[in-house]
Amino acid sequence: MAQINEHFLQLPGAYLFSTIAAKVRDYRSRHPEAEVISLGIGDVTQPLVPAVVEALHAAADEMAGSATFRGYGPEQGYAFLREAIVQHDFEARGIPMSADEICINDGAKSDTGNFQELFGADARIAVTDPVYPVYVDSNAMGGRTGELLADGHWSKVVYLTGDAAGGFQPRLPEEPVDLIYLCYPNNPTGTVLTRAALQTWVDYARSHDAVILYDAAYEAYIQDAGIPRSIYEIPGAREVAAEFHSFSKTAGFTGLRCGYTVVPKELTAQTRDGRRVALHPLWVRRQSTKFNGASYLSQRAAAAVYTPEGRRQVEGNIAYYMRNAQKISDTLRQMGLEFFGGRNAPYLWVRTPQGMGSWQFFEAMLEATAVVCTPGVGFGPAGEGYVRLTAFGTHEQTDEALRRMVGWMTKK
Repeated sequence: MAQINEHFLQLPGAYLFSTIAAKVRDYRSRHPEAEVISLGIGDVTQPLVPAVVEALHAAADEMAGSATFRGYGPEQGYAFLREAIVQHDFEARGIPMSADEICINDGAKSDTGNFQELFGADARIAVTDPVYPVYVDSNAMGGRTGELLADGHWSKVVYLTGDAAGGFQPRLPEEPVDLIYLCYPNNPTGTVLTRAALQTWVDYARSHDAVILYDAAYEAYIQDAGIPRSIYEIPGAREVAAEFHSFSKTAGFTGLRCGYTVVPKELTAQTRDGRRVALHPLWVRRQSTKFNGASYLSQRAAAAVYTPEGRRQVEGNIAYYMRNAQKISDTLRQMGLEFFGGRNAPYLWVRTPQGMGSWQFFEAMLEATAVVCTPGVGFGPAGEGYVRLTAFGTHEQTDEALRRMVGWMTKK
């Protein structure tokens, strides 16, 4: 008799954003006349920039000719993209990197969820709280998290809880851990780590033989020059960290799908008998078995992001979204609401007024204004009493959503 992986049965009933979508569909069915505006799920709204579109067309034309047609690509991705990444994302910042340490993927979500497969079932994980749900859920599927407790925590997960008093900065673990998930700029809180703070985490990992899984999907939104864009700006990080990047929010590839993971050759972990094993060949082996690679078209499109025209155009889109973040920040201050983020990230983490719960505020605002936010408790127990707003709408949608919110809050 076939038996299922019962770890799946312990997961919450639905993925956070699926639950939000279901609630919005219900609202639309009851209010078909309403124009719903989402400041919740972080999908982009601006179209692909011209340089990317031109590269897509050119790649499609190549696929139409027998001499230029491409079938299965290299397991780690095409050299033209990996070399462009090394040149512009690392060497331009003074970070040594080799193209064969770059593995192209279909977006950071896949690899941040799958990388845990390289580690033993008894590996102890540490996550910030609040946290992007994929980190915890993927480890729950792998049997590492124990039981889901009544308070929303998992029994075997170490939570690095942040709070308003500490600016939602995570604290170092107080007990031994093997894997540490860090995401900066942070999703959902929009906060960042200074160079000194990130050095503290690298030093901790080196002294405690831990591995950091560093999600840098939003690094392109950093505005302050002193904030590190990559963990590899920190001395010693190559020995203890893998890093995940995505073109989804950087260049609007949420529908096109492309990103990359960096696995330095110095990064190792132990076997049960104490041998050190490099993670890079294990990751390449995993990917070559379970992943067919991002398409040739999407990789050509991603390479166009690094051309002079592509870089200028993508920076324009990022500036567009960050103007939204500034508008939202100004309006939240006007309404007297406490919030974090919005300066070096496209997310704003907002304390709900009058002690309202996260889902309570979500439903109240949806019913009153037809504006969607993301309940903070969906990112972990420490997110209760907060909601996440995103800057990924159009200027017109953002302005209208804020107008409705001000009107609603003024009446409360």
